[in-house]
Amino acid sequence: MKRAIVMGGSYGGLFAARVASDHAEDVVVVDPDAVGEDGLGRRVPQRHQLHALLSTGHTQLERWFPGISEELVEDGALLGEGDDVQFYLDGRRKAPAAGARMLGATRPFLENHLRRRVAALENVRFVRAQATGLVVRDGRAAGVTTAACGDEAGETFDADLVVDAMGRNSPLEQWLVRNGWDAAPVDSMRIDLGYATAAFRRGNELGSTVVAHSSPGPASDYQPKVTEPGALVAVEGGRWSVVLAGYADYRPGPDREEFLRRMRRCVDAIRTVADHCDMIGDVRTYRFVESRRRLHSRLNRFPGGLVVVGDALASVNPIYGQGLTLAALAANSLGAYLRTDPDPRRPAWHYFRLVEAVVDGAWQLSTAADLAQPHVTGPYPRGYRAQKWVADRLTEASVRDSAVNTRYMQVVNMELPPKALADPRLLSRAVRVLLGR
Repeated sequence: MKRAIVMGGSYGGLFAARVASDHAEDVVVVDPDAVGEDGLGRRVPQRHQLHALLSTGHTQLERWFPGISEELVEDGALLGEGDDVQFYLDGRRKAPAAGARMLGATRPFLENHLRRRVAALENVRFVRAQATGLVVRDGRAAGVTTAACGDEAGETFDADLVVDAMGRNSPLEQWLVRNGWDAAPVDSMRIDLGYATAAFRRGNELGSTVVAHSSPGPASDYQPKVTEPGALVAVEGGRWSVVLAGYADYRPGPDREEFLRRMRRCVDAIRTVADHCDMIGDVRTYRFVESRRRLHSRLNRFPGGLVVVGDALASVNPIYGQGLTLAALAANSLGAYLRTDPDPRRPAWHYFRLVEAVVDGAWQLSTAADLAQPHVTGPYPRGYRAQKWVADRLTEASVRDSAVNTRYMQVVNMELPPKALADPRLLSRAVRVLLGR
């Protein structure tokens, strides 16, 4: 291709630009935000919340940006393996999972390193401007219009490929409808989640711990029946990043003392940080009302040369940490599609089928767990009650048995699809574990 335009320069856009750079002479990232050397400056409210990078997301990060893990660690991130990564269920430490490995870093820190890598590519350039519309000609996306932003003047860019990476509130659908195209069908589930993140000075109070994550048991509704759900991660700058979450009326607020009180109802690691570490700055809150995914493959017609990635495509409950990994896997799907040398005059149906299969796995996992909350009212899939009963038994067995927990965490980390939990050998082992044999 001569030119690819990526609208949006956040995590999903950076991955898409990296992938497109292998297939286009010129890649233009249109991004309205002025990002500082520290990676800060984006107008994304959830950006300062604690983000998880699942193991599959870490694998894709290394695939497209070789050596970046070592670079991140050299600059202050932490890499946790084995006992450095701890998972709890209702306050009980889960059995060790083989291959447990997680990176401790904030999203601005991670994005800043990706941006530097992408900007160093000879055929990629960043334009500080606001995308204002799509140029559709002869049934295909032929370019993008932009408005002036900062010192840059607005202009129109011709393109062979246009990538929408403008996030959950992307205006692309409105642009298409305004020009006579149908909006993509949307699946949604109202969950009314609230979460809050605070930073603390980090010393040696938890030894080599990098991640401690505590979730409620199958019968819980994210209220402290046993322990408060929450997570902490050791991040760059000698800090702990701590997140607490709750649904509906139990959403955490910005009050520092209340945040500390809730931390002291968590597992030991999080209580220790509340008791011995100084909070840095304010408690930052964010509300996530509903999970949403767009299903472009169900359309009968769509402009050629146009694809959608990241939260613009699917935005699921962030409590499961799938967002960054989904963005990377969407870019990976884009790479697989572009390697087929597609005709830009035709809709990217092959891409949408690939990426929607990935999204479907994350959607099944997150919505099945969300439906266990008493305030979430559906829609319920066929056979939900039986599926939930089996899932609850597997969750309980994963606390006691390493083999069950390893498979369980492979699904949580998106290494395997949810159907991997229906393996008869796994279910048989879980039964034996629960019966104490």
